[in-house]
Amino acid sequence: MCGIVAIVGKESVADRLFDGLKRLEYRGYDSAGICTLEGGDFQRRRAEGKLQNLAAVLAERPLAGDIGIAHTRWATHGAPVEKNAHPHIAGDVAIIHNGIIENFKPLREELVADGYVMESDTDSEVVGHLVARELKRGKTPQEAVGAILSRLHGAFAMGFLFRQHPDIVIGARRGSPLTIGYGEGENYLGSDAIALAPWTQRIAYLDDGDWAVLTRDAVQIFDADNQPVEREIVISGASAASVEKGNYRHFMQKEIFEQPIVVAQTLQSYLRPYDGEVALPDSSLDLSTINRITIVACGTSFYAGMVAKYWIEHFARIPVDIDVASEFRYRDPILKEGELSLFISQSGETADTLAALRHAKEEGQVIAAVINVPTSTMAREADLILPTHAGPEIGVASTKAFTCQLAVLAAFAANLARAKGKIDAAEEADIVAHLQEVPEAMRRALEHDEDIASMAHLVSPARDVLYLGRGPDYPLAMEGALKLKEISYIHAEGYAAGEMKHGPIALIDEKVPVIVLAPSGPLFDKTVSNMQEVRARGGQIIFVSDAKGLEEAGDGCIATIEMPTAHPLIQPIVYAIPVQLLAYHVAVAKGTDVDQPRNLAKSVTVE
Repeated sequence: MCGIVAIVGKESVADRLFDGLKRLEYRGYDSAGICTLEGGDFQRRRAEGKLQNLAAVLAERPLAGDIGIAHTRWATHGAPVEKNAHPHIAGDVAIIHNGIIENFKPLREELVADGYVMESDTDSEVVGHLVARELKRGKTPQEAVGAILSRLHGAFAMGFLFRQHPDIVIGARRGSPLTIGYGEGENYLGSDAIALAPWTQRIAYLDDGDWAVLTRDAVQIFDADNQPVEREIVISGASAASVEKGNYRHFMQKEIFEQPIVVAQTLQSYLRPYDGEVALPDSSLDLSTINRITIVACGTSFYAGMVAKYWIEHFARIPVDIDVASEFRYRDPILKEGELSLFISQSGETADTLAALRHAKEEGQVIAAVINVPTSTMAREADLILPTHAGPEIGVASTKAFTCQLAVLAAFAANLARAKGKIDAAEEADIVAHLQEVPEAMRRALEHDEDIASMAHLVSPARDVLYLGRGPDYPLAMEGALKLKEISYIHAEGYAAGEMKHGPIALIDEKVPVIVLAPSGPLFDKTVSNMQEVRARGGQIIFVSDAKGLEEAGDGCIATIEMPTAHPLIQPIVYAIPVQLLAYHVAVAKGTDVDQPRNLAKSVTVE
């Protein structure tokens, strides 16, 4: 996840901005930069790669100035090269940006038609030019930023510096976190409290949609309607060694709400919107020769692999086997040299999965790894690394790592299908377009958080809960059941809806809540038929669907959860949100330890 730091200071800020970036290194990045304002002009230094490269540039060409912005970037739009590194300068505006502007293409075309020249391949520069154009039209910086935010679709955190206004920084957030730091004669902006810890412990967390104007002596905050608001100033207690929950009650809750931004950043590392293509990080592997795939993973990652099996077989039309990592070696699987084995692990160190990887490698398999830690053992031993960009996940129950895995696997399925000649360029472009819709659909799903919280009491007293789904929603049902088990300690099982009459329906009575995942689409009617069988036997149904589905089949349920209408390809990613939120709120209602549930560890490093 990209990192943001800004200082409106009373002395030189460059060294402190650099130190702030160092404290954000845990988020991951592939380029970095700093921009200050000195003598009425911008002074900027950028570098590809790690911060040591930026340090070398700064040593050779130091920066002056008592106001500035700084950024570490994970490449999304545009390759990780210096011209795409932040900060970007657009006329009289410099900008740093964490996130993704989904509608940047029409905005960019509008600006180009208006005579603006883009110097980078990023979506971020477009925002800078939009603000610069408003300044040219006579608006103040506050008016300019307030005018353009409503035009932006997507999730973002941003910081702006203005050439003609050497005493002001503006920050804005939607989806991605952003923190205000209050100092003595200076104020700060950061992605989290850790970045600001050496300078201040007095911070305020911006709410979603907020934007703020920082001067040396004051901070003014506005909400999404551009109305002045106040946000509580708290004592952070943050240090460089800690990761903060911000204004969330638990890390799990925070990580659920981070998903639109981290999934956006993950997807945009793979998508090429201009060309309508999916590009893997390493294109040297010839996927056209792959005729069979074996997916191996544990726990939540295994369910991500199950969804991938549907996608890969549907789009690429090659067979996919899937194994629980702890069982893989012991069943003596038949592996042919040159086939692909795909391993999924958040940490890249999961013992069962790592042992399975090494077994497959000994059998002559091509090794691919979907991992969140690019320096992990699995990353070092794989032939093809497929990184997620979830950032650190502190909660033991995986949330954002899961949806980022799904995002990568969807992109991989499309790339493989094109390599195999099973889809043409137009079909690939259509997949890319639908994948770009994911972050906004996830953000809209999160808007139902309070509705889901209000129904937790319907599930929290239960001893047994069932989850039902068909197609890719079957693995989602299993993942939902796992989440509930992990953090609320309620026994729960996920089933393919059509399997109910083959045994599990015997469990149904008026004390068993049944969560049914049934988005509109080709499998809706079948799923609803299975749901009616449950209802006829007294099952207490919580129905998760879109508006059309709820209208057709929502009557008679004890509760319904409305999800945004989404293309079938992306439904599994979007429907992860309600099963995560339901498990979270049930656990809160029961008073369990949400972030550190009993008997569980974040990374399983022993077999």
